[in-house]
Amino acid sequence: MKRVLTGCCGWAVKGGKQAYFRKFPVIELQETFYRLPRVETAAKWRADAPHEFIFCMKAWQAISHPVSSPTWRRSGIPVHRIKNMRYGFLRPMKENFKAWEKTAEIARVLNAKIVVIQTPPSMPNDETTVSDAVKFFEYASTFGITLAWEPRGKLAANREAIRKICEKSLIHVVDLLRTEPIEIQQILYTRLHGLGKREVNYSYRYTDNDLSRLMSKIEQLNVSESYVMFNNVSMADDAQRFMNLLNR
Repeated sequence: MKRVLTGCCGWAVKGGKQAYFRKFPVIELQETFYRLPRVETAAKWRADAPHEFIFCMKAWQAISHPVSSPTWRRSGIPVHRIKNMRYGFLRPMKENFKAWEKTAEIARVLNAKIVVIQTPPSMPNDETTVSDAVKFFEYASTFGITLAWEPRGKLAANREAIRKICEKSLIHVVDLLRTEPIEIQQILYTRLHGLGKREVNYSYRYTDNDLSRLMSKIEQLNVSESYVMFNNVSMADDAQRFMNLLNR
């Protein structure tokens, strides 16, 4: 099996960052989604980490989520002070481009390997959205940062739309135990949100059979590198068990 990097969506290990560094080789930062840190803060995170440690990060919500999204409550920006509602949904507008520029600045300070843009279930599933997303990613791709996109809701089931948006080297992020990426790039990035009827089930604890099935699915894909990021309540334990399985 080619290189598989396993980690968590957030600092999920008791004992803080140093304890996390001792357990896992990679993290997907979540705080960057809600509110971007200061450049000095991001630089300290990078300096405190081992040289070989890999940062991935979730892009700032201003790019993907409209101001009406409840997640904006954690942004530190009073919504009533925002002069327009043009943030989010990957619209190719100056507000989103500026939000991406700020996200890219933090990604560079962290030397982030991948920036994940997760769009909400409320994002429209229509031709305008597809056109907007293509234009937005064309702009974002000029920054020399590896981009990954996780659609949710009805858009996530629109295979032709995803193929059109991802065809120019954009990583299609999926939960590999639920579905496979429509466009297979050299890098696989999977976010594991728990199994069940709904799109996410954060309380789910993965079984040994689940983890064996996950390993088999990765082996079957023709990729050079895989990022396996657990995003459930028991993520630290499940990620460690998956690493143990890989090592065996």
